[in-house]
Amino acid sequence: MATTDHSALRNGISLPGDGLDAARVPGHWLLARLGKRVLRPGGVELTRWMLDALGVDPEDRVVELAAGLGATARLTLARRPAAYTAVDRDAAAVAALSALTAPGATHVRAVRSDAADTRLPDGDATVVYGEAMLTMQPEAAKRRIVREVRRLLDDSTGRYAIHELCLLPDDLDPALAERITHDLREAIHVGARPLTPTAWSDLLADEGFTVTARRTAPMALLEPRRLIADEGPAPTLRIAGRALRDPAALRRVLHMRRVFRRHSAHLGAISLLAVPTPSRPRGGTRDDRHRDQ
Repeated sequence: MATTDHSALRNGISLPGDGLDAARVPGHWLLARLGKRVLRPGGVELTRWMLDALGVDPEDRVVELAAGLGATARLTLARRPAAYTAVDRDAAAVAALSALTAPGATHVRAVRSDAADTRLPDGDATVVYGEAMLTMQPEAAKRRIVREVRRLLDDSTGRYAIHELCLLPDDLDPALAERITHDLREAIHVGARPLTPTAWSDLLADEGFTVTARRTAPMALLEPRRLIADEGPAPTLRIAGRALRDPAALRRVLHMRRVFRRHSAHLGAISLLAVPTPSRPRGGTRDDRHRDQ
């Protein structure tokens, strides 16, 4: 899932999926069309916790993977890091991200590349984070992305954080987990593959990280209380008004909300903070990663 900023839309920058009708467009871009800015599973509250846990400061060089159209980027830039790099593979997102400005002396750039092969130099970052993007990848791709993060991070000061969907509890019946995953894919038209909290931690550990902090939150993306908390009262009313004027979009939104509610006991949001595990080598070379594909 991603974020959008409607100043970008006012300036004529298109959204990914603009050529698709409401019945086919991925759910996060449909919500963005309607005006929703915050499309992270744990809402802006969990995003803020993630940034606080990362402790971004003016010495940091930050890389954001799958940066969308910049809502989290603006929260990061307000912390005035030394450098901020947004990575996204969608041309429309990169166009919007390229218009970002920082309040201080932060060097800001946006690059169009894949999260599993950013083409950025080894050790280029002290902080890397990604939100609602590993969830959308199959197992092998999840691992390639985490290895790429390990390669990008400075060994001595590097920190990595994720903010993703999770399945609850850790011992969730596999058949139920598969049913939830199927229902999510059918509703949002994206191949969501969330993990349990322990499975997320194990994934990071397997690829050279030690988890140092964790927080979970309800998956309440389309609930009125979360909408108001994330967007504000007036924008929430505007989102509702746009949906009511677009019957196809309204059907999709209501279907997504029904799926989220149906599985609310077993579907949540999680953020993990991790640091490189001592003695583990940085992720492989670009050639190594291509051979693994």
